[in-house]
Amino acid sequence: MFKGVQIRWLLGLGLIVGGTARAQGPHQGLSYYVGEALKGSPLLKDYRNQARSNQIDSARIRAGYKPQINGVSSNTYAPTVNGWGYDNAITNGANFSELITFNQRLVGKSNLENQYDALRLQNESLSVTGKISEQDLKKTVATQYITAYGDWQQYQFNQDVLKLLTDEEGLLKQLTEKGVYRQTDYLTFRVTLQQEALTLTQARVQFQVDFAALNYTCGLADTSFGELPAPALDSVSWLDPESTVFYRKFVVDSLVLRNSDALIDYGYKAKVSLYADAGYVSSLAFTPYQNFGFSVGVNITVPIYDGRQRKMQHDKVSIEEMTRANYRDFFKTQYQQQVAQLIQQLQATQGVIDQATEQSRYTRALIDANRKLLATGDVKIADYIIAIGNYLAAQNVITQNTVGKLQIINQINYWNRK
Repeated sequence: MFKGVQIRWLLGLGLIVGGTARAQGPHQGLSYYVGEALKGSPLLKDYRNQARSNQIDSARIRAGYKPQINGVSSNTYAPTVNGWGYDNAITNGANFSELITFNQRLVGKSNLENQYDALRLQNESLSVTGKISEQDLKKTVATQYITAYGDWQQYQFNQDVLKLLTDEEGLLKQLTEKGVYRQTDYLTFRVTLQQEALTLTQARVQFQVDFAALNYTCGLADTSFGELPAPALDSVSWLDPESTVFYRKFVVDSLVLRNSDALIDYGYKAKVSLYADAGYVSSLAFTPYQNFGFSVGVNITVPIYDGRQRKMQHDKVSIEEMTRANYRDFFKTQYQQQVAQLIQQLQATQGVIDQATEQSRYTRALIDANRKLLATGDVKIADYIIAIGNYLAAQNVITQNTVGKLQIINQINYWNRK
């Protein structure tokens, strides 16, 4: 009975190991997934379309200050029947007007340039916002990629450990049959081997879950199983906060407020427009064939008093500027604190990796030594399993902290976008 259970279990283990051997080829690297995410992002496309729309608005402003020519037809007939009808002195009985009208608004060059600047600043604001959104997306994709990469590293390590234990299982079985080891020692080893097979299966499932999340984030459909290359991240650097794209947003916002302040003043300047018309206007009462003519004129509007609304609008802009300055100062403090903390974490994480790597080297040497003694029965199975457990623990620490290190670098690079 024991041998039957053993055979069935080994067949199951063989299916697991065989399944891992059928893994497909390596996937694309981090740059591929970032590129696909940026290419398919509807938000970034939206920003680009808004910028194109602003260019159309700029052309509309230019067109609005060109001569406006319209054809206007207005025709009225008010008959009087048996003395009943509208007062003929008012209606003239009939009124026919067929005109071509011309209207030209006069505006100063500086006023026009200010309106163009408003749209240009909107586009620049969209550009900065787009770069920040792009940076957010890059960070999100890199974070998920690093997580999936860590899963793959864990999977590969568990696969190597399972192979190591599987290779020893046959030898240990022979030594148990010869009486070198007790059957309980062999069963203890079998439990460890079984546990590692389960761990490998869990590692595979976790990788597939996180890899699917990566593809979902990038808008891709890929359910294959294969190696994920190490993420190629930029070297860590610490920029002055005023050199980053995040600070550029505050600069553009300041220019927008300054432009809005100037637009208020232009709104209170005198407005002048010329008009002219030509055509046919007649009541048909007298010599209607001679009622062809034209007219010209000028309209002037000069603001005199509006209840101090102009000052109120300037005061609102001043308050917005103070708010902007407060956010800017807070960002500078936050940036320096955040990056300094991340660099400190990076150094500490690297220290843990170095320490765990040294421990892993020693535990691996101990495993190799125990493997040699295993063949002669000069080592206890429990000691061998403990050595393997220590090796697993050290490698897990290395994997987790390596992933943590990459995530920290990703965070620092996020803040350092120019």
